[in-house]
Amino acid sequence: MATKQYAGKAVEVTDDGYLINSTDWSPEVAADIAREEEIELTPAHHDLITFIRDKVAKGETLTIRAIGKSGICDIKGFYKLFPGAPLKKASRIAGIKKPQSCV
Repeated sequence: MATKQYAGKAVEVTDDGYLINSTDWSPEVAADIAREEEIELTPAHHDLITFIRDKVAKGETLTIRAIGKSGICDIKGFYKLFPGAPLKKASRIAGIKKPQSCV
């Protein structure tokens, strides 16, 4: 466990950089995490982040397939928004725990 500075406040994160406490998340924290991932957030990113946070808040399992069926973007679009490791990056920016499907 480590502490990082996001949006001007100290935030505890896991060794992989995921927030320990999801209540530390804010759009400003998300923007700082996205910068670390070299992603400039757009309205499309924010729509998807909101979808992810809502899905997790309902206790639903987060998968790439579910995001592809979200109606917000397809799987190809998801990879364009969060290149490299989309589920890991999107989850980290959304302030949720690392999904079990991510290794």
